[in-house]
Amino acid sequence: MTETALTLRDLAEIPVTRLKGVGDKREEALAKLGITSVLDLLMFYPRRWVDRTYEARISDLVPGEETLVIGSVRRVDKRQTKNRRTMVNVSLGDGTGRLGITFFNQPWRASQLKEGMTLAVFGKADMYRNQLQMTNPIVDMVGDQTGRIVPIYPHSEKADIQTWELAGLVRNALERCASRGISDPIDVEMLAKAGLINRFDALRNIHLPESMEVRKQARDRLAFDEVFRVQAVLIGRKRALAMQSIGIAHNRGDGPAGDLVGRFLATLPFKPTGAQQRVIKEIKSDLFGPHPMHRLLQGDVGSGKTVVAVAAMLVAVQGGMQAAIMAPTEVLAEQHALGIKSLLAEFELPDAATLMGDRPLRVELLTGSVTGALRKSIMAGLADGTVDIVIGTHALIQDAVDFSRLGVVVVDEQHRFGVEQRAALRDKGAEIDGRRSTPDVLVMTATPIPRTAAMTVYGDLDVSVLDELPPGRTPIVTKWVDGPINEVGAWDDVRDAAAAGQQAYVVCPLVEESAKLEVASAEETIERLAAGELKGMRLGLLHGRMTPSEKDRVMSQFRAHELDVLVATTVIEVGVDVPNATVMVILDADRFGIAQLHQLRGRVGRGGIASRCWLVTSDHTEENPRLEALVQSTDGFLLAEVDLEIRGEGTLMSTAQKGENDLRLASLRSDREMVERARQLVQRMIDSDPNLDRHQELRDELELLLSPDDLDYLFKS
Repeated sequence: MTETALTLRDLAEIPVTRLKGVGDKREEALAKLGITSVLDLLMFYPRRWVDRTYEARISDLVPGEETLVIGSVRRVDKRQTKNRRTMVNVSLGDGTGRLGITFFNQPWRASQLKEGMTLAVFGKADMYRNQLQMTNPIVDMVGDQTGRIVPIYPHSEKADIQTWELAGLVRNALERCASRGISDPIDVEMLAKAGLINRFDALRNIHLPESMEVRKQARDRLAFDEVFRVQAVLIGRKRALAMQSIGIAHNRGDGPAGDLVGRFLATLPFKPTGAQQRVIKEIKSDLFGPHPMHRLLQGDVGSGKTVVAVAAMLVAVQGGMQAAIMAPTEVLAEQHALGIKSLLAEFELPDAATLMGDRPLRVELLTGSVTGALRKSIMAGLADGTVDIVIGTHALIQDAVDFSRLGVVVVDEQHRFGVEQRAALRDKGAEIDGRRSTPDVLVMTATPIPRTAAMTVYGDLDVSVLDELPPGRTPIVTKWVDGPINEVGAWDDVRDAAAAGQQAYVVCPLVEESAKLEVASAEETIERLAAGELKGMRLGLLHGRMTPSEKDRVMSQFRAHELDVLVATTVIEVGVDVPNATVMVILDADRFGIAQLHQLRGRVGRGGIASRCWLVTSDHTEENPRLEALVQSTDGFLLAEVDLEIRGEGTLMSTAQKGENDLRLASLRSDREMVERARQLVQRMIDSDPNLDRHQELRDELELLLSPDDLDYLFKS
């Protein structure tokens, strides 16, 4: 009888102790690397591969050229130099000659490298006292491995297990799997269409490739599996949400209130951009449909997201429903309230209970600082439906707040609007035929992220992009200055702007360790500026530990031009809108990330006056690709691509509620087509088999490799 192929579940249930040579000590070392099963071992991929076909003999080394050399350690000694630096000298031989290797300030090399070990070293050889020498090269201990391509595994020294020992264990595991083979949840026809090899060959060739070409094929297949699993979760989650939820098909504007959206767009003092018109059309199409909307609106700083959000909320209001906008901070909620109230000040709704048959459209702000009789009145208005639009923080979806008919929710700058919040929202939805409906959700972000990343991190949302700036916006000129002498120009600019009747922001350094230190730093900054560079000017201070009423007072003074300069921490990062502010100085700018600097810079240039942003550093850095990118471009989407290039996708992926297995081989930068292909394949599969009942093995893999959060969402409903 033929045995069935091994599934990933089977491999996960075989402990590594079943492999040859894994005793207690080695079991402990492997556990430090997170390897307890054969599956863990096979999914512990090499971090790089040494191609021995390109290795040079020591006798052939050319001084000044970077080269890979493999040889045996002949001698190791350690000493201290006159200036108390540690120096470890190693002599390496390969039968054709000797190479001296010197490690400065790496004392641990003396105990790590032993006589007789085989090393691969990569670096530039130079002549020193008539002998070839490398200084601080990259070192990998490869052992006596034959074969043209040698795998190098990550962190192996930490766990007291060498890279060649891991390679030996992998070889043993693959040999023992060979008779049964490893099962593949993607059928042969699909693999052929996608140009992918089967899973067993992929696992063998990622660890023990015969050539770099087969290693690439293996990497492509295993990377495809990773993005395929991520997309299966995201699309599955999206479909599950649609199936579990009762949506609201909103009124198209033919009810008693008429077409509020059309009226609103006609009253704007400017013509909406083509991008705004396109996105409003996409949102209306969702809102008129039967399923709850779950859409991400990406728009660069100043691209006009508020107009789109108001249009979405008015679709709810024109059909007699309520809308809410949630902001991450009270400062931003207050900012939204000011803007939205002024945009809708003239709007009226039909109301048979009033003498004239109409009443003003009611917009309210509900935050922690709204108390007493006003709070009671707003809460009552939400419960009886007389408040049409409410603006607040996430407290809006807490238990105490009751809505009469909540239809649309706009979430601003919440990078991940998670499962718990969606559940809380469902509890707030209007009742339709005795069942609770799910309000439509629009998630807005001013942090542009590249398309592939959006498909991966926000793959369970439909994505709309505002990629045009409204006319009349003046581009912001950004300058980077380093050191106290060079920053004089920034302070001159602040004083000149104030003399011309304009205002400025000074952003204090980011202090990661504690909010307390950040406040101290902000207070120290304002004292220094008041006594020095900005003496005699009207300065105000804003930081995160002030009470909401203190923050409100300072912001009101700044808006009313009672202050020339606002010295602030990153609380002003999002949404603060004072068109008269034309200069920003960011101190210790190298402590901030690209996205945050771009957000901060977006606080100026909001009126018709040319604006400047000064990035001040004090570490005399020769190069800083982040700051250079900001000087060269104000395009948030371009900067997001640069950011992805610089940081890699690790930080980005951590914002997603996704499986622990994540992306080990796949890259959001280089695998765009692969993500698209995986997404299309998953969509077809889930459309025809929503619960993956006919794809039991794939379903089992998702359950095995994904986090509990994902599983709560998938297949459990």
